[in-house]
Amino acid sequence: MIKPAITTMILVLLFSPKNEYLKSNNDFQINRQKIIQKPEINDEGKELFIKYCLSCHQADGSGVPGMYPPLQKSDWVNGDKTRLIKILLNGLQGEIEVNGEIYSQFMPKQNNLTDHEIANLLTFVRQNFGNSSSEINEKEVSDTREKNPKSELKKLKY
Repeated sequence: MIKPAITTMILVLLFSPKNEYLKSNNDFQINRQKIIQKPEINDEGKELFIKYCLSCHQADGSGVPGMYPPLQKSDWVNGDKTRLIKILLNGLQGEIEVNGEIYSQFMPKQNNLTDHEIANLLTFVRQNFGNSSSEINEKEVSDTREKNPKSELKKLKY
């Protein structure tokens, strides 16, 4: 008799609408969903963004003012595909201007990612956060990697 009563009490406490654990877990899910801007997003690109980009560029692509540039409606994201691919392959060092603000934080290279992963990640960024640019395909990434075999960190010369 005691065991069913304890089980019932635990279930009531755990699934109570005022339960803080469930509330914070739901909040996490809602915050994670902020990344999703379009229903037809590519899941691999989203997961790669979460793993490699989110900590600096934030879940909504807004960046960190004065530190990490936004990805939202940025000419760096929506502009030249090759330049964007080179940034992932080589990293970035030096001052850049994004949406009228100067940024100079170091960005490490991500040349450990496959061409397929880079294409999906950059396509995700170019088609979300208020951006609506064309996709980047694996061939574009592999051609850029081939023309840039060392993939060393470079001062901005793109």
